[in-house]
Amino acid sequence: MSTRKPTLEKISTAFGTSMKVVKNEAYVGEKRPFWHFHPEIELVYVNKGKGKRHIGNHLSYFNNSMLVLIGSNLPHNGFTDRLTVNGTETIVQFRPDFLGDHFFKVPEMEGINNLFERAKRGILFGVKTKQKIGPKIEKLNKKEGFKRILVLLEVLHALSKSEDYVILNSDGFSFETEPQDSVKIDKVFKHVNANFQNHISLDEIADVVSMTVPAFCRYFKKVTGKTFTKLVNEYRVVHATKLLSESQLSITDISYECGFNNFSHFNKIFKEITGKSASKYRSELKQIIQ
Repeated sequence: MSTRKPTLEKISTAFGTSMKVVKNEAYVGEKRPFWHFHPEIELVYVNKGKGKRHIGNHLSYFNNSMLVLIGSNLPHNGFTDRLTVNGTETIVQFRPDFLGDHFFKVPEMEGINNLFERAKRGILFGVKTKQKIGPKIEKLNKKEGFKRILVLLEVLHALSKSEDYVILNSDGFSFETEPQDSVKIDKVFKHVNANFQNHISLDEIADVVSMTVPAFCRYFKKVTGKTFTKLVNEYRVVHATKLLSESQLSITDISYECGFNNFSHFNKIFKEITGKSASKYRSELKQIIQ
């Protein structure tokens, strides 16, 4: 049973590159999948493999192939349990501003910009799109420099035009920050990651980033678009979805394990964020697994 909290993953690109492309052609072992998030957008194409999708509050299974786009800071697990003979998994990771602050804001890029917004809730593409775009994604690791960027833009353009998709967290779940000022935000996330099972006061978190409480509240709302309390509650609920799916703990025990000291408050917040009660969430998971 894994009860780990979502971890902020640091993604480093190779020298002289602005994106990371990894192509796995064999099962890479149990150690890889872990519950994490990062500011980079992640595009994952699995060709001939099987596994579990756990993205935000969404949990489902795939058998054969999968194409998903995961937006900035949306918590998710690794995907493949195993690759079949000739199976591959291609992962592409890049910052939303990897081509500069304004590149995707020009009129010609409006479709891709909208795609990035939708991806904050997780996008799963259907068979037609997989067949059309999958082979291009698989070729990305063979491309270098300018050609790699051109192919990625072609892939993103095609995905932005596709109508063959579903949003995985349609209730609007998001867990996001802007990539700017990431050192302060990293400190905040690390503190939340280590302490979310206890009460975190505004005095305590403001002290972590050496700010006064009013300055911290203004800064945090500006950077993330939400209050610190809302972010902590989202973090706790994400951990709760993990425990509901992977542990045998009672829902009451899970609420305390996730830092809620009041069960009815946990239920209220869980429903606000996921659109359903914790018991309904767990019973739906059991139906999926069966």
